[in-house]
Amino acid sequence: MAKLRHFALVVSDLERSAKFYEEVFGLKRVGRDDLEIGSGIYLSDGVVNLALLTKAGGEATKNVGANHFGFIVDDLEATQKSIEDAGGTFFFDLGATKDDLNFERKFKDHDGIVFDISEKGWLGTTR
Repeated sequence: MAKLRHFALVVSDLERSAKFYEEVFGLKRVGRDDLEIGSGIYLSDGVVNLALLTKAGGEATKNVGANHFGFIVDDLEATQKSIEDAGGTFFFDLGATKDDLNFERKFKDHDGIVFDISEKGWLGTTR
C-alpha cells in the first residue's frame, strides 16, 4: 500500500518560509538542495517531508503554492506500470539512482498534476 509522505510548495522566499514552518509547526530542517532547476529546503515532522522550492538562483516565482506530492511505494517499476496503464505519463527522475534516499520518479496525471513515487522516501520520512 502506498503512503503519502511528501508535499512540495513553491515559495517566494526559502528562508522566510522555512523559518515560518519551523517556528509555527515545530518542523525540523532535514536538508537542502541547490540544483540547476531550483533550490529547496526540506523540513519534516518525522513522518512527512515538506519541500519548499524556488527557481534556480533563488529567483522568486509568481506561481507560489502547491507544486507536487509523493508516495512511498513497495515496487517502483510495478507502480510505474500501474500509473502508465491508468493513463499517467512519466515526467522525469530526480536523483542519481533509485537506491538513493530522496530519489523520486515523477509523473503527470490526466490533468497534468505532478506527483512522485519513491521506494526509499524523502529526508525525514518513515515508511
